[in-house]
Amino acid sequence: MEEYLSYEEFLVKVKEGIVTENGNCPVTPLLVMLRGKWKAQVLYEFCIHDRMRFGQLSRELPGITNTMLSNTLRELEADGLIFREQFNEIPPHVEYGFTDMGRDLMPVFYEIMRWGFKHEDKLNAASATK
Repeated sequence: MEEYLSYEEFLVKVKEGIVTENGNCPVTPLLVMLRGKWKAQVLYEFCIHDRMRFGQLSRELPGITNTMLSNTLRELEADGLIFREQFNEIPPHVEYGFTDMGRDLMPVFYEIMRWGFKHEDKLNAASATK
């Protein structure tokens, strides 16, 4: 993986604003893609499982409606983060999984996991008061 900035350089440059060669913020597109209650959770399921069927995803995400899951999967596919593969067998079925671009998010989820362990006590206390 190509390194653009070290973490130390990032801490300095982020205050000035980091832009690509085209003058765009490199963070905003992903934040836009992850908008919504379920997108990050759906993507995290693909960190755990390489490929999943709709029903399996639905079971792993209690509280999500079929309509919301369908919309979320459609949007993530349109953004290029996941693929949809249809199998024309009897019975027909569909599987979803990470594209290469989606798989590149694995280090992001790793860092989120590290953050969660680091702040576990505070997070548990905060959720207990809700």
